[in-house]
Amino acid sequence: MSEGPEGVRDRATVRLGVPTLTAMVVGSMVGAGVFSLPATFAAETGVLGAIIAWAIAGVGMLMLALAFQTLAVRRPQLDAGVYAYAKAGFGELIGFFSAFGYWASACVGNVTYWVLIMSTLGAVFPVLGDGDTPLAFALSSAGLWVFFLLVRRGVREAAAVNRIVTVAKLVPIVVAVLLSLFVLDPAVFAENLLGAGDAGTLFEQVQGTMLVTVFVFLGVEGASVYSRHARRRQDVGRATVLGFLAVFSVFASVTIVSYGVLPAAELAELRQPSLAGVLEAAVGGWGAVLVSAGLIVAVLGAYLAWTLMAAEVVFVAAKDHDMPRFLARSNARDVPVGALLSSTVLAQAVLVVAMTAVDAFDFALNLTSALALVPFLFAAGYLVRVAVADGGGIRRRDLVIGVLATAYVLFLLVGAGLTYLLVSLIVQVPAVALFLVARREQGRRLLSRSEWVVLLVATAGAVVGIAGLAGGWIIL
Repeated sequence: MSEGPEGVRDRATVRLGVPTLTAMVVGSMVGAGVFSLPATFAAETGVLGAIIAWAIAGVGMLMLALAFQTLAVRRPQLDAGVYAYAKAGFGELIGFFSAFGYWASACVGNVTYWVLIMSTLGAVFPVLGDGDTPLAFALSSAGLWVFFLLVRRGVREAAAVNRIVTVAKLVPIVVAVLLSLFVLDPAVFAENLLGAGDAGTLFEQVQGTMLVTVFVFLGVEGASVYSRHARRRQDVGRATVLGFLAVFSVFASVTIVSYGVLPAAELAELRQPSLAGVLEAAVGGWGAVLVSAGLIVAVLGAYLAWTLMAAEVVFVAAKDHDMPRFLARSNARDVPVGALLSSTVLAQAVLVVAMTAVDAFDFALNLTSALALVPFLFAAGYLVRVAVADGGGIRRRDLVIGVLATAYVLFLLVGAGLTYLLVSLIVQVPAVALFLVARREQGRRLLSRSEWVVLLVATAGAVVGIAGLAGGWIIL
C-alpha cells in the first residue's frame, strides 16, 4: 500500500452501522459506574434527592446527546466529536486541550475498571484487597497490555466483540433490578426518602451526586468520537440518542430500587461493587455472585470500548497536526497503533498514581469526570455558535439545545468544585509539549498571542493545584 506524506498508509476506513455504534455508546457507558451506584448515592442522598439528581442528569445529558446528534448533522465534515468541535469553535490550542483532556479522561477511567475488577475479586481473594495491593497492581497492569494486544488486531474485530459483550453485560443488571423490585420493602423505601439524618440539605445532597452522574454517563459521545467509521452521518446521531435512552433507564432503576432493599446507612457502607451487596441482601449469596460476574463482563467490555475511543481521539488530532505525527500511525487493520500504545502507557502511569491515593477508585472516578467536563463544555458551546452563525438566521432548536447543554456542564463544573479541575490542569499543562512538537514539525509559530494567554491561565491553575497538593488542602 502507498504511504502518505506523513508515513500513514492510505487505506479504506472500517465502516460501522447503527447497531454497532449504539453498542459503542452503551458499551462505554455501562461499565464500573453502574455497579457502584447504590452505595455512592446512599452516601449522599435519599430517594427524593436521587430522583431529583437523575432528573437533572437525565435532562442535562439528553441535551448533550442531542447536541452531539445535531452537530453530527450540521457539521458532517468534523470527525472525532469533542476534539473536532472544540477546535472548530475555539481554536487549535483549545482543541488540543479538549483532545488531551478527553484522552486522559478515558485512560484514567480505564484505571477505575481494573481497580473495581480487583476489588470485586478481593471479596474472594483477600490478597487483592480493595484493588490497591501489589498483586492487584500487577494483575491490572497485565490486563492493560493484554487488551492492547487485542485491540491491535483490528477495529472491526474489537467492535464486534464489544457488541456481543454489551448485550451480555446488560442481562445481569436487568435481572438485578427485577429481583430487587420483587423483594422491595415499602417501609424501608419510605424510611429512605430523605436519606440518612446527617445528609445535609436537599440541595447539598443533589450536588454531592453530580460527579457520579457525570462518570456513569461518560460515553454518551461514543458514536460521535467514532464518526469517521459511520456508514452514514445520520447514524451517529441515532446511535447517540438510542444509547443514552437505554442506559439512562438502567442507571436510574438500579439506584432507586436499591433504596427498597436496605436502609440508606447500610447501603452507604456496602463494599464496592455495592450492587452485589444489594442483591445478596435481596436473594442471598448467589445474587452477589451473579452481579460480580456481570461486573467483570461489563467492565471488560467498557474497557474495550474506551480503549478504542481514547486512541481514536488522539489519532484524529494527530492527523489534524495538533499532536505529534507518530500518533497518526495506523496499521493494515485500521488500528491507530501509535495512539493505542500511548493510551496504554498513560493508563499504566495513572494506575501507579492511583495505587498511592487514599481511595484508588474514588480518585480515578472523580478525576475522570473532571477531565471530561471541559471537552463537553466546548462541544456544547460550539453548538451555540453554530446555531447563531449558520446562514438563514438563528436555528432556535439548536440554540436551545446548545444553551441548555452548556448550562448543564457549567453547573457540573461549579458543583464539582475546584479540586479535581486544578488536578486535571496539573495533568494537562505539561502535555502542551505535544502540541508544541506538532507545531515544530510543521515549521509553524509555536503559539499565537491568544494561545499564550490561554496557556498562562491554565498554567496558573496548575501551579495552584500543585501548591494545594504540597500544602495538604488538596488530598487525593
